[in-house]
Amino acid sequence: EKGYETGEHAPGLKLGGCGAYKAAHHIIKTHAKVWHSYNNTWRREQRGMVGISLTSGWGEPVDPHSQTDRDAAERYIQFHLGWFANPIYRGDYPEVMKNYVGRKSAQQGLGTSRLPTFSVQEKTYIKGTSDFLGIGHFTTRYVLQKNFPFLQVSSYHTDHDLAELVDPNWPAPGPKWLYSVPWGFRRLLNFIKTQYGNPLIYVTENGVSETAQCTQLCDEGRIQYLKGYINEILKALNDGVNVKGYTAWSLLDKFEWNKGFSERFGLYHIDFNNKNKPRYPKASVDYYKKIISANGFPNPREVMS
Repeated sequence: EKGYETGEHAPGLKLGGCGAYKAAHHIIKTHAKVWHSYNNTWRREQRGMVGISLTSGWGEPVDPHSQTDRDAAERYIQFHLGWFANPIYRGDYPEVMKNYVGRKSAQQGLGTSRLPTFSVQEKTYIKGTSDFLGIGHFTTRYVLQKNFPFLQVSSYHTDHDLAELVDPNWPAPGPKWLYSVPWGFRRLLNFIKTQYGNPLIYVTENGVSETAQCTQLCDEGRIQYLKGYINEILKALNDGVNVKGYTAWSLLDKFEWNKGFSERFGLYHIDFNNKNKPRYPKASVDYYKKIISANGFPNPREVMS
């Protein structure tokens, strides 16, 4: 969407209303081809696994008793996660995406939907092409219904007919878009379990950046973030969600899209101004080290011994 719709990221194309859908369509078909290639050529010998990693926030209805808010929250997830996961696990784009984009395309006088379609053969070829689901997750939004007039320029964002809100009490230790809302992760994981037949899940990205520099590398916000989110993953495991592994994002500070080196997601601080790029452990390193040593939250007495 940012690469082919808004042009905010490389390759910087502004193909409003259709660019993101076309790019995603090719990604999904290419993913299926790679999966089949491995399945037919290498799996028997190597016994490896091929999956896809999808990043999605969680959408929570502003008013859980309002059907329109619940529907809007459902659209939020389907237009983010379902856009890619539904074809791979169920054989086609989510019905709500097809309905909304199709209707808005017709209102614009277009002969066909801006959302591409899969042929019957492609649906069969794509469905089931995942040995595991990688999930990147960072934050949550409250969602409510918002109608966008069809006369304005079409875009992926206005196709949803929803608005996103945040709770001002949610901690925001890093960038303005990343609020710490651990309970949203448990709900997202349970949604995946219900929607896609409880697939094997690896959490491939989960973390927070800090924008304020602390000379003592005291990233307390990251420690609290990791604590909250990992705890919700453990609750999801108790719910029966098939989470197999977890990867904190990320080991080192690094180049962060169009933010460059200004947003630091790393457990280790990098001095980018030094030609040797020395690395310094932040406080979260010691905290996370204890978690992975115990394979969970350690007993404080065990850690001290």
